[in-house]
Amino acid sequence: MTSQTDAEMNNKRVVIEGVKPEIDSGRHPIKRVLGERIVVEADVFTDGHEALSCELLYRPGTSGAWLAVPMEPLVNDRWRAEFTVTGLGKYSYTIHAWLDPFKLWSRNLVKRLEVGQDVTIELLIGANLIDDTLHRTKGNDAALLSTYAEQLRAGPESGVPAALSGELAALMLAHADREGGITYDRELEVVVDPVRARFGAWYEFFPRSCWEDNCTHGTLKIAEGRLPYMKELGFDVVYLPPIHPIGNTKRKGKNNNVLAQPDDVGSPWAIGSDLGGHKSVSPDLGTFQDFKRFVQKATKLGMDVALDIAFQCSPDHPYVKEHPEWFKLRPDNTIQYAENPPKKYEDIYPFDFDTPHWREMWAELRSIIEFWINHGVTIFRIDNPHTKPLRFWKWLIGGIKETHPETIFLAEAFTRPKIMYYLAKVGFTQSYNYFPWRNSAWELTEYFTELTRTDVKEFFRPNLWPNTPDILHESLQHGGRPAFMSRFVLAATLGASYGIYGPAYELCVNTPVAPGKEEYLDSEKYEIKHWDTGRADSLKTLLARVNKIRHDNPALQSNDNLRFYQTGNEHLLAYSKATDDLSNVILVIVNLDPLSTQSGTVEVPIQELGIDPFAPYLVQDLLTGTYYEWSGTHNYVQLNPHVLPAHILLLSSK
Repeated sequence: MTSQTDAEMNNKRVVIEGVKPEIDSGRHPIKRVLGERIVVEADVFTDGHEALSCELLYRPGTSGAWLAVPMEPLVNDRWRAEFTVTGLGKYSYTIHAWLDPFKLWSRNLVKRLEVGQDVTIELLIGANLIDDTLHRTKGNDAALLSTYAEQLRAGPESGVPAALSGELAALMLAHADREGGITYDRELEVVVDPVRARFGAWYEFFPRSCWEDNCTHGTLKIAEGRLPYMKELGFDVVYLPPIHPIGNTKRKGKNNNVLAQPDDVGSPWAIGSDLGGHKSVSPDLGTFQDFKRFVQKATKLGMDVALDIAFQCSPDHPYVKEHPEWFKLRPDNTIQYAENPPKKYEDIYPFDFDTPHWREMWAELRSIIEFWINHGVTIFRIDNPHTKPLRFWKWLIGGIKETHPETIFLAEAFTRPKIMYYLAKVGFTQSYNYFPWRNSAWELTEYFTELTRTDVKEFFRPNLWPNTPDILHESLQHGGRPAFMSRFVLAATLGASYGIYGPAYELCVNTPVAPGKEEYLDSEKYEIKHWDTGRADSLKTLLARVNKIRHDNPALQSNDNLRFYQTGNEHLLAYSKATDDLSNVILVIVNLDPLSTQSGTVEVPIQELGIDPFAPYLVQDLLTGTYYEWSGTHNYVQLNPHVLPAHILLLSSK
C-alpha cells in the first residue's frame, strides 16, 4: 500500500461536487464563443470546522500547465470563479481545493480579537505557519513573509495589524501547500467557437433561381450580383442549398412529381451525375472560379457563406459506380433508395453506415468537408444528421475542428428532443429546433425558458427559422403578412441566431401544396423561381430595420439573458434582453394574433433592469423611432397587426 502524508490524508476530507457547468458527468463539452466568460460553481466542503481554499484551474487545450483563479465563497458551501476564453478550440477546466490552516487561524484570530482575548500565543502560532510556507517561497515574497513573521512574534502591538493585512493573506494563499489538496475527479471541456456561432442572421436562397426578367437559369455570377442587396438587408450569412450536379435517374418534377418533364431541373439534394459529385460545382451554375469569386465577394462585404452538405447520392453519382459497397442492396440486387414510409425518395440513395467498408467511406465523407474548407467555406448546414450514426458525427466534427476550429456546423434535425440535444453534445455548433411549431405565448415561454434557463443552454445553440424550403407552417399560411412580420420579429429577437428562406419570406409566399400540408405549392426545391423582391409589399424594409437593431444592440446578441413578462393578454408576448452591466436593455412585445388588434398591461420589474421604479422613464420604439414616457412596473400597450405587430423598445432612465 502506498504511504500517504498526514496532509494528504487530511485533504481527503474535502468534498467537491455539484460542479456547474458540467454536461453528463463531463462526457460532453460545454460551448462558448471567443471572449465569453465561463462562470464555474461547485459545492466544496469538509467535516468539522476546518477552513478551505479553492481554485478554478483552466488551460487552453487538454494538456500543459494549469492557470489558477481563486474561487470565492457564496453561501451554503457554494464557491464561484470565472475565466475568459481568448482562443478557438478546446479549453479544459477543473477545481482544486485544500484544507487551509492559515485561513482557519486568521478566522479564529478575528473572533478572539472581537471578544478582547489575549492573542500573544496565537500570533506565535501564526508566525510558525508563515515559517512553514517559506520553503515554498523565493525572492521578494520570501522577504515579505519573513518580515510578517517577525512582526507577529514581536507581540500584539505590531503583530495584530500585520496578521490582519490583506497582503499577508494574499501571500499565504499564493504559496499555500496545494500538493496535498484534492482535485475534482474529472477534467471538463469547453469548445470555443467564433462569435458567428452565437450571433448571426442567415439568408437562404437558390442560386439557380432568377431576379431578372430575361433569366432562364440563375448562376453563381448572377447570385454574386445579389450579395450587396443581402448585405443591405443586414444579413451576416448567405446559405446555399447544394450546388453540385443533379442526377437524372428518377429525377423529381415540379411539386415533387415522380415523373419529370424534359425541362425539369430536379432537386439539388439529388446529388451527383456523370458531371461529378459532392466535390463538383454544377456547370449550370458555373465554375469553381465563379464560386471562389462568390465567396470572395461575400467576405469583402462582411458576410460568410454557408454551404449545404447532404450525405446522400443520386443514382447517377460517381460513388455509386466506384463504391457500390457503400450502399445497401435490396433482395432484388437493386440499391435501396431513401424513404420515410409512405414517402419514397427514389432520386436519392442513402449511404450504408453499417457497411464493412465504413472506414473508407467515413474518410471520404470527411474529405468532402475538408475540400470545401479549402475553397473558403467554414459554415456547413448538415442535412438530416439524425439519420446518420451519432458516433460518426462525433468523429467527423471532432476531427475537423482539431485543425479548423473556426468551422461551424448547423444541424438540420427536426426530430425527437433527446436526439436533437445529443447531436449538439457530440459536436454540432448550432441546431434547428421547434420554433416553427411554437406559436402561442405559453408555448414560446415554456420552450425558450428550457433553451435559455436550463443546462440546455450550455451545449445547444438554437438557430431560429420561421420558414424553410421544407416548412411552411399553418400560422404563415393563414396569418398572411401580419404573421410573417410577427414571426420574423420573434425569430430575430428571441434568438441571437436566426434565418429565413429568403425571397419566399420577403414576399410572404404562403400557399401550400395542399390543405393541411407544410410544403410550398410550386416549391423552389423542384423548379426555378423568378423573384421580384422590388415589389411594394416586400418585407425588405422591416428585415433591414430589425437586422440593424440587432447589430446596434448587444443585448440581442446573446440567448441566456432572455426573460419573459406577464401582459394580461394571452395574445401578447413580452420579454426582455439586457447586457450584464444593464447598459443596453431591450423590451420586445409581439402581438401573436395576426387578425386583430390586441392590448394589455405589460408588467416589467424595471428595478432589476436598472430603471428607477419611482421616476418616469423613456422607452423608444426602435422600429418606428417613437418615444413613450412610462412610469412604474405596469404600462399599457396596443398593437395593430396590420400596421406593425411588435414593439422593440429601448429602455433608458429619463
